[in-house]
Amino acid sequence: MIIARNISLRNLLKWSGQHILWLLTFVGTIAALYQFDFITISIPWLPVSVIGTAVAFYVGFKNNQSYDRMWEARKIWGGIVNDSRTWGMMVDAYVSNLFAENKLSTAEIHAIKKRLIHRHIGWLYAHRSQLLVATPWEHISQGGHLARTARFYQKKFGIGLVDDQATRIGLEQFLPKNEHDKLVASVNTATQIINAQSQDLANLRTGGYLDDFRHMEMTNVLRTFYELQGKNERIKKFPLPRQYANMSRYFIGIFILLLPFSMIPQLAELGSLGFWLSIPITALIGWVYVMMEVVADYSENPFEGMGNDIPMLSLCRTIEIDLREMLGEEDLPEPIEAKNGILM
Repeated sequence: MIIARNISLRNLLKWSGQHILWLLTFVGTIAALYQFDFITISIPWLPVSVIGTAVAFYVGFKNNQSYDRMWEARKIWGGIVNDSRTWGMMVDAYVSNLFAENKLSTAEIHAIKKRLIHRHIGWLYAHRSQLLVATPWEHISQGGHLARTARFYQKKFGIGLVDDQATRIGLEQFLPKNEHDKLVASVNTATQIINAQSQDLANLRTGGYLDDFRHMEMTNVLRTFYELQGKNERIKKFPLPRQYANMSRYFIGIFILLLPFSMIPQLAELGSLGFWLSIPITALIGWVYVMMEVVADYSENPFEGMGNDIPMLSLCRTIEIDLREMLGEEDLPEPIEAKNGILM
């Protein structure tokens, strides 16, 4: 997530410099063909402007839908934060000897609480890792220049900024040793971790360390985790419909293709200065449309490991700190810090 108030000119050039170059090259080539009379055609501005207006509306729609996907993902993770704190509160308050015939020591009760809370922290990191697995329609999966660009963005403006911190987080830190291998080998590790939590609650209820009401309430919280996980998986595994995602690119291509044949002749009527100014002006108009498309294209997948992502690692770390503090632990990790204006 980009948290810098302003995007620096340097970063803007890193993100869009390639588009500026090819636009200037394309428009400059057309201008040279006009200069040496290889091209004399002049397209009236009216039809080009109509196409430009239609494309702007279409790309605006795509941007709205991309933002909706990103904002929905952030709301879902907000729900995970809130319900995780509720889970920690319930574990801390509900698990006790109050209804048990075989009383456990304070240390044994604390070990149960630690197991339930640490297993939940393991679920957080497992869910995050699963969301970062690339789908076939994401940029990193496309191959060629698009994939190379995506890898560059991930390294410079995405998960590459926090790889050192992320790789230190292993599920073996949080999952019980007798469960770790089985859970990690599951097709959907996050799903099976919540199921393990449910089985643990059932055993505590049988032993009398939870009464029926408390067991039901805690099971309801586990159900909400499944709901939130499923909502994230829906966003991850169901793309923005490709007819919307791809057609805007074609429309922008058509508009940029026609644009020089209208702008250059009209500005050339102003003289030599107007002719040469037509190159940067036309490229600038094309750049605006291209960047509207790029912003939408890289915002539609909020779990892609890039700078536009939901800051899942930061949110997981925040929850981890809160829950471990409820256990009275003192050796707490540091919050995830933003790097280069990006919080992951």
